[in-house]
Amino acid sequence: MKKMILQGQSTYDGAGVKLKRIFAHDHTKLTDPFLLLDHFGSDNPADYVKGFPWHPHRGIETVTYMLGGTVEHGDNIGNAGTIGPGDIQWMTAGGGVIHQEMPQPSNEMMHGLQLWVNLPAKNKMMEPRYRGILENEVPVVKIPGGEVRVIAGAYKDVEGPVKELIVDVKYLDIRLKKGTSLSHEAKKGYTSFCYLISGAGEFDETKLEQAHVILFTESGSIDVKAVEDIHYIFVTGKQLGEPIAWGGPIVMNTREELETAFRELDEGTFIKKR
Repeated sequence: MKKMILQGQSTYDGAGVKLKRIFAHDHTKLTDPFLLLDHFGSDNPADYVKGFPWHPHRGIETVTYMLGGTVEHGDNIGNAGTIGPGDIQWMTAGGGVIHQEMPQPSNEMMHGLQLWVNLPAKNKMMEPRYRGILENEVPVVKIPGGEVRVIAGAYKDVEGPVKELIVDVKYLDIRLKKGTSLSHEAKKGYTSFCYLISGAGEFDETKLEQAHVILFTESGSIDVKAVEDIHYIFVTGKQLGEPIAWGGPIVMNTREELETAFRELDEGTFIKKR
């Protein structure tokens, strides 16, 4: 099966949040429908305390999965709250959202993942929506030597709490004990990837290290073997095959649409009245 390994690169985003960017602009043809994957984690508050102040999004979904620490969020459509360890924030920006995500003081290490999912052209200007999922709402499937948390899609007929998906996405959080194994299906017309959060393992007979992702763009079985205790995510999504015009937090299909979005930001007409 065709596969590719990508290594995360250290960078800063927001108001100075230190993170590893696993994939982004340079890999959109390989990662379709996924645009970006960031892994943030530090026990030094200076690396994240300034957070992500108010900023816009259009044309995408952002999926924030907290593994440690807490983040306070708010947006222009009235959603506000705090997400902590094991919680998920699935935001569909659609035609336009302005929001912020600000880390809060905590005794825990700030740790999490953010994934951007591209929206199809017909949905890019849809009404925005926000879904907050608490840790205790995510089903856990016990398997020999490990467990699978089902965030979106299904595993062994157990469905995740994120419903009415725009793009067909499966998002699983998996922990395996050393010496155990698990198989995943990569479907035709879908992009699948495994991202190793901790430990060491073999993915389709390829050794993967922390902060690396292995991408699969063809159908077949992906066999995972835990060389050590491992923690990873398996994510798969239906490919869109559409042109991408990407400018910072806004992703459209054409340069003209992108220019319109930024002009509307300047003119104060970015947020659409429903």
